Amino acid sequence: MNPLAQQLNETLQKENPHVYDMLSGLGKAIYFPKEGILSQSAEAKSKANKFNATIGIATEGGQPMHLKLIQDTLSSYNPKDIYEYAPPAGKPELRSAWRAKMVKDNPGLQGKSYGNPIVTNALTHGLSIVADLFADAGDAVIIPDKNWENYELTFGVRRGAVIVEYPLYNEETKFNSKGFREALLAQKDKGKAIVVLNFPNNPTGYTPGLQEGLEIVAAIKDAAEAGINVAVVTDDAYFGLFFEDSLQESLFSRLCDLHPRVLAIKVDGATKEEYVWGFRVGFITYASDSQAALAALEQKTMGIIRATISSGPHPSQTFVLHALQSEQFEEQKAEKFAIMKRRANVVKSLLDSGKYGDNLPYYPFNSGYFMCLKLSGVTAEAVRQHLLNEYGIGTIALGETDLRIAFSCIEEIHLEELFDTVNKAVIEVKQAQ
Repeated sequence: MNPLAQQLNETLQKENPHVYDMLSGLGKAIYFPKEGILSQSAEAKSKANKFNATIGIATEGGQPMHLKLIQDTLSSYNPKDIYEYAPPAGKPELRSAWRAKMVKDNPGLQGKSYGNPIVTNALTHGLSIVADLFADAGDAVIIPDKNWENYELTFGVRRGAVIVEYPLYNEETKFNSKGFREALLAQKDKGKAIVVLNFPNNPTGYTPGLQEGLEIVAAIKDAAEAGINVAVVTDDAYFGLFFEDSLQESLFSRLCDLHPRVLAIKVDGATKEEYVWGFRVGFITYASDSQAALAALEQKTMGIIRATISSGPHPSQTFVLHALQSEQFEEQKAEKFAIMKRRANVVKSLLDSGKYGDNLPYYPFNSGYFMCLKLSGVTAEAVRQHLLNEYGIGTIALGETDLRIAFSCIEEIHLEELFDTVNKAVIEVKQAQ
C-alpha cells in the first residue's frame, strides 16, 4: 500500500476507528498524491516568478490562451476564472461560499463540526465518491422502495453492494420509520450499513415531518449503539423546495454529532437548487469532531477525484460563485420557489377536487420537482405508452402502478390540461383491456 494511503488510514484509525472500518478496499487504498504534477505545479505557482513551465495549459499575454469567439460570449468573466484548471477539491472561494450558504439554510449546523464542502461534478459524482470510498461487494445499501434508479447503478452495479429496500410509506402514508429501522438493524451481523436519505424524495416529492425525522435519527443512533457502523448519506438534490409543513433542514444537521459509529455525509449541489442542471456543480461534505479525520477524508476524496475526472469544470464553478455573491440571488431564487410552490399546489388541488373520481390516486407529496400517481386497474407502463403515442405527453412509469409526473417542467396554465389528459388516458386504457 502506498505510504500516503497508509498514513491517512492510520490517522482515521486513531481519530475514529469506526470510520476507518467503514472504508471499502478502494477507500483504504486511495490517496491524493503529495508529490507529482499537481503538487509541483502548485509550488511553482507560488514561487516561479520568472517562468512557470509546469502545468499543461497554454498562456498568452500573461493570461490563459483562449479563442476570442468563446471569450466574446463570456466577456463578463476574467479568463483566469474560466480557462485554467480548477483545483481537484474545487474553487476555494466557491467552497467557502457554499459552506456559508449551508449554515444559513440549516441553522442546526451552528456549533457542529464538519468539513469544507468539496466540489463534485454534480450529485451523481458525489454519490459515486461515497460508493467508491465506502461500498464493497456485499455491503448493504438501505434505501426506500420509491427511489432514484441510479442508486442501483452507483452502489450495486459499480461496487457490488446489496440494495436493501423498505416501503417508503407506512399505513398512515407517513414515512415508514419502523420499516427503515428494521432494515437497518437487520445488518447487525454485517456490522456495517450505508444509508441513503433522499428528501425531497425522487420520485414521490415527499419530505417527512419533524417527528418522522426524529424517528429516522433515533433508528440510526440505535443501530450505532447496537454495534453497526453506519455511513449516512443525505442526498439533498432538491433541498429547499419544501412547500408545506415538513422538515425544512437537511437531516445532516442532526446526524453530524450523533454517534462515533455514524459518519454523516451531505451530498448536494447547485444543480437543482439554483436551476443550473447543465452546470454539473455539486458538493460532498463530511461531519466529524476530529479535524484530522476530516482532513484525511478530504484527501481520500481528492484522490478519487484525481483518479476519475482530475477536477471539475472551472467555468460553471465560477458562474455559481458569481450567483451566490450577487445581491439579487435571494430575490430571484425566491421568485422561482414561488412558481414551483404554486405548481405543486395546483396539482394537489386538481387531484383533490374529485373531478377525476378514483382514477388518479397519488402518493403524498409536499416538496421537490415530482409527484407520483398510484394507479389501479391499469399498469403504469400501459398508461405511459398511451399518453405518449396518442397525446404526445411524456411521463415516467415505475413498476406496475407508479407513474411519475414532473410538475416542475409544466407551466401552471397547462397543469389542468395535463391531468385531464392523464385521467382520460387511464379511462381509455381500462376500456381497451
